[in-house]
Amino acid sequence: MFAVHFYENKTYVLNQALRNLPAVDEEIRIKGRNGKVVSVEAMEDNKYFVYVEFEKIVAKKADALDPKKRKR
Repeated sequence: MFAVHFYENKTYVLNQALRNLPAVDEEIRIKGRNGKVVSVEAMEDNKYFVYVEFEKIVAKKADALDPKKRKR
């Protein structure tokens, strides 16, 4: 078992006890967000830091533009 700490840039995201380490360029899903593993660093015997780059979240504003769906 490995203690895996996930980071996005310098922001701490999550830590997990995993049996397998994620590989570089592997697609990953954390807390409902899709991302890609950028790098993996070994800190100690069984402690690893994994740096992740998440996809940008695009806000949809189509409901506000449609006049049929406005509140009356």
